[in-house]
Amino acid sequence: MESQNPQEIKIADNFAGGEYANAMQVAHTKDEALLTFFNIVAPSGRVCAKIITSPGHLKRMIAALSDNMKKYEENFGPVTESESPKQEIGFKL
Repeated sequence: MESQNPQEIKIADNFAGGEYANAMQVAHTKDEALLTFFNIVAPSGRVCAKIITSPGHLKRMIAALSDNMKKYEENFGPVTESESPKQEIGFKL
């Protein structure tokens, strides 16, 4: 669907590159979902991004990711899910 008035999207100078994430932690409240992305390389890791969004936007993102994975597999073949970490990751209070 083409927009009549496309919006200009800007990217901050300090955010021009991408970050590799190989793990994610998800938490939620009634009003928000928090996605924390990690780059884990033994024996440690680091948080590389945090996204806070509404449940409605999260559901739309999940649908977009699912559709994109379906198209990827149609072009390149099945993807095997990566193995889960052997130990718990994330923040400990």
